[in-house]
Amino acid sequence: MKINWFPGHMNKALKDIGEELKKVDVVTYVLDARIPISSFNPSLDKLTENKPVLYVLNKIDMADEAKVKKFLPSFSGKSRDFVLYNSTLSGKSDAILAKIKKLASEKIEKYRAKGVKATVRTMVVGIPNCGKSTLVNNLCRKAKTMTGDRAGVTKRGQWVSVGDCIEVYDTPGTLYPNIANQDIAKKLAYVGSVRDEILDFVELGAEFVGCINKTYPNVLEKRYGIDLSKADNLNPQLDEIENSIEEIENPNFQTLAKIAKIRKFVSNGGEFDIERAGRSLIDDFRKGRLGRLTLD
Repeated sequence: MKINWFPGHMNKALKDIGEELKKVDVVTYVLDARIPISSFNPSLDKLTENKPVLYVLNKIDMADEAKVKKFLPSFSGKSRDFVLYNSTLSGKSDAILAKIKKLASEKIEKYRAKGVKATVRTMVVGIPNCGKSTLVNNLCRKAKTMTGDRAGVTKRGQWVSVGDCIEVYDTPGTLYPNIANQDIAKKLAYVGSVRDEILDFVELGAEFVGCINKTYPNVLEKRYGIDLSKADNLNPQLDEIENSIEEIENPNFQTLAKIAKIRKFVSNGGEFDIERAGRSLIDDFRKGRLGRLTLD
């Protein structure tokens, strides 16, 4: 399965971002803390390379914070700063506003010397479904933009005022035209940054099993109460099912079959519904039910 998703509105959005950047003092770059490196968009990196950048590592409540902290040195330096953030919590935006002002301090001081209070403008960018619009609403302390837990909710940019002489430009989530690295593409799919309708959840679920078993052994065993070391260790809960787990040679598909069996996911033909198991597994990860995980 090759994953590549770049709808027309993203190309338009990148052009719009390039135009609006002329008005921007600081870029607020939202990353998904579950995939902090894979959620970088090379197209955005190129556009924003000459601006001060605040990296917001969002969804930290679902991420492995100890692992994320190992990446933090790469997010700080001259004209760069970072903040660990959970955008679903209201009233937690003061740290972000303070860091935006700090990164724009040269402009603020310049205007202050003239007896004028500067208006600081920031642009919020990031991949789809990383929490940009929710963050903007938190900064505004009210809902001013449309949000959702799926990719592609925001279709066009908009300027909003957050008070105290700060204006924010909310942008659509953007990927890049050709994701050559399919390991990155899969991680983007795992977190919901790729439209679900184009994905094969049997293959994606199997790939996720391999990924999670490598990075966090025993997580699936703990969540689903299964033993991955054996193919026939489960007490039969669905005796009427004719096919056996042993018939599936790939161990990752075996795991999906075990999840289907333990959750009683059965197709109309009386076989294990591994597609439903794959969807359920990915949904459990996205909702944080597997624990706090970071895949990069």
